[in-house]
Amino acid sequence: MKIEFVLNDKKQVIQVDPASRLLDILRDDFELTSVKEGCGEGECGVCVVLMDGKAVNSCLIPVGNIEGRHIVTMESFRKTERYKVIEESFLEAGAVQCGFCTPGIVMSTESLLRENPRPNEEEIKEALSGNLCRCTGYNMIIKGVKLSAARGKGLW
Repeated sequence: MKIEFVLNDKKQVIQVDPASRLLDILRDDFELTSVKEGCGEGECGVCVVLMDGKAVNSCLIPVGNIEGRHIVTMESFRKTERYKVIEESFLEAGAVQCGFCTPGIVMSTESLLRENPRPNEEEIKEALSGNLCRCTGYNMIIKGVKLSAARGKGLW
């Protein structure tokens, strides 16, 4: 099946089985390595991308569902001012260690701040509840999101 969508601000047309996972085409066909497979069941968040501005687990999205959609991965998002604010805030908060989960958490943070530029702690916890981190500890990640919201005033 022919699927047309926008990936990182570029129109794409691919011929693919519509039941294929978005995760697989992003990694295998487009060589986007920020999107990783962890659990393959939508529980860990390392495969999070933005679809029309909302965080989604790409391991759960059949490619047939992306027709006409806008998909953004870390490869494109890291070129934005909003990313720079999140990056600096996460670094200051000590919210990054091994980095395996970081792209998914950053994309979830972007999705949250787009929807709610001034989230409280409970809203942050809820937004990040689908992202697992084994190294850092969630308190530092939550602090990083709070710093991002404060520093990014006007960006979201």
